[in-house]
Amino acid sequence: MNRPLRPVAASDRPIDAGVRIGHVHLKVADLDRSLAFYCGVLGFELIQRYGRQAAFVSAGGYHHHLGLNTWESLGGSPPPPGTTGLFHTAILYPTRPLLADALRRVSAAGIALDGASDHGVSEALYLRDPDQNGVELYWDRPRGAWPVAPDGSLAMFTRALDLDDLLRAG
Repeated sequence: MNRPLRPVAASDRPIDAGVRIGHVHLKVADLDRSLAFYCGVLGFELIQRYGRQAAFVSAGGYHHHLGLNTWESLGGSPPPPGTTGLFHTAILYPTRPLLADALRRVSAAGIALDGASDHGVSEALYLRDPDQNGVELYWDRPRGAWPVAPDGSLAMFTRALDLDDLLRAG
């Protein structure tokens, strides 16, 4: 039974700044097709595979950043528009030249971008994986370069990202 949630005031004890979001586990229709995208195009490493049902991939040998499985989705189709679920998985690149390399990989694979944005704090590429899951590839600018409002608050925005300029960075 789902109870309605009550509005909550800001916590007087926010979550620790060291907390990080760990791995993302995606339901996919075809494991090999997903591995071709995440490993073949984006360059993640296959860490472990459980037959045709699941695989774990990472950057740099970590146990896994992404889990891919067909346990409830083998041969399935993406959820229809207008339903709840994951909007996108965001993959953080440590530098702008590495984001440029990701753009080159995606372009070479013939994968279309859904969008490309400069948010002031970050630059981001938006695309879809083979199961139509949203994927954001981005890098964060150094904190000192983030835009701030006159009152000192963060002043993020969304502007078109100059892809040619990004490619020159790589």
